[in-house]
Amino acid sequence: MGAFHRAHQAVLTEDAMLATGDTRWGITGVTQRSRTVVEQLGPQDGLFTLSQRGAGSGLLRVVSSLRDIIPGHERPQQVVDAISAATTTVVTLTVTEKGYRIDPRTRRLALHDAAIQQDLAGGPARTAIGQIARGLQGRLRTDTGPINIISCDNLPSNGALTRTLVRDFIAALPGGEADALDAWVRENVAFPDTMVDRMVPATTVADLDAVEQELGLRDEGAVIAEPFRQWVIEDQFVAARPAWERAGALLTADVLGWETAKLRLLNASHSLLAYLGLAAGLRTIADVVADDAFRTACSRMMIEDVLPTLDLPEGLDGRQYIETVLERFANPALGHTTAKVGNDGSQKLGPRLLATITAALAAGRPPRWAALAAAAWMHHVSTADVAELDDPLARSLKDSLPSSTNSASIVRALVNHLDIFTPELAADTTFTGLLTHWYSIIDKHGPEGLRKEITHG
Repeated sequence: MGAFHRAHQAVLTEDAMLATGDTRWGITGVTQRSRTVVEQLGPQDGLFTLSQRGAGSGLLRVVSSLRDIIPGHERPQQVVDAISAATTTVVTLTVTEKGYRIDPRTRRLALHDAAIQQDLAGGPARTAIGQIARGLQGRLRTDTGPINIISCDNLPSNGALTRTLVRDFIAALPGGEADALDAWVRENVAFPDTMVDRMVPATTVADLDAVEQELGLRDEGAVIAEPFRQWVIEDQFVAARPAWERAGALLTADVLGWETAKLRLLNASHSLLAYLGLAAGLRTIADVVADDAFRTACSRMMIEDVLPTLDLPEGLDGRQYIETVLERFANPALGHTTAKVGNDGSQKLGPRLLATITAALAAGRPPRWAALAAAAWMHHVSTADVAELDDPLARSLKDSLPSSTNSASIVRALVNHLDIFTPELAADTTFTGLLTHWYSIIDKHGPEGLRKEITHG
């Protein structure tokens, strides 16, 4: 029940109700790790303010689609019961990449994960996948009917992946629980793929003060977002849902093209800008885009590395999309920090950058700018401490670094981290040569040397 869900799915759900007059819908939000949102929104009956920043932002808006909030870490069984309830027909997930407990090598459920093991052993499930699986088990037991499970996280084929993870959990259940539940899930649960897009930076105290000044009330749960929003959903449902298409969502049989374009253009650029900014000591993404050299690197990555390796969906103009991406990133009102965007790099590099790098190499074209993004991430890994990395593989990454500070040694160590890179990429001399080239420039010549190489190299 974080800021992104409140600024995206919660708003489109309310808009769907307003457009159709069907006010039966409401959202039960779940927090997985903290009581913060419960403490913010509980006293406000779930109401919160959306403040849009940028061209076309309009007035403040109070959103009312949230009806209940469950602190999941304190009351995990209540989460399972809510999923099992006959009145629930949709579950959406915004739990970030690491919340899915994926084994990075197999792209299946990490059955060795301690929390997954605890969920399988019985007792109240605490992971998102465990809670969904146990909730579906409850629906089977009480015959409460079909349900839609909708991932809204930036993962390739997020619906199909969620289905795989849930079925992996079910297959690992003890005794005779697995077979009947798996068969029921195949018939009664939809896992549509989706693509979501809206920039929602962390709300600051200054943001809360600004909202209070305009609203006349203190809202501790206010969220900040850009005016732009997009939701593309695979038109595959087995249970009732809000009419999101009436709120501007696109229902389609082909989400993959939209999802791939966003991951490899927008999300990859976000990561590139974050690591360039961290290397140059720039605080926000808008600060990085305002730097001519770094904007050039971002634009050239999208135009020279990504577009030639991408099949765009019908109706999407690649060059226009790139200009829109850069314009959105340049919005200074959002305050999206490079540190925040740079979090969880080990989970983001694969879906955002490696497909472009692999495709470019296969076509015989050096992925110069995508390699810069990976090299800038490597420099961040080697220079930040574990806490600054804020990455589930932070300790493993730091442990893999050699004692030598030689650029080639560090690149070799990190590119051979097979939880992130493939053996084929680790062995590709064109790619490793580009990584070493860029890493050496960042490390030896600093931001000014990097700017010169981008502009004149």
